[in-house]
Amino acid sequence: MDKNLLDILACPVCKSPLVYNKEKQELVCKADRLAYPIRDDIPVMLEDEARQLAPDEEV
Repeated sequence: MDKNLLDILACPVCKSPLVYNKEKQELVCKADRLAYPIRDDIPVMLEDEARQLAPDEEV
């Protein structure tokens, strides 16, 4: 994930910064506990495509 791109991306729901999870290829919003997938090196920043993090899942 390009550091410059990560610096400008924000959660589309709450506008919080996102954390890159390299292992799962996701961008995670800690505030909303949502994980946005990265497909073919392109972040999919759609709320409908986001995965809700499990209560025991670390961010």
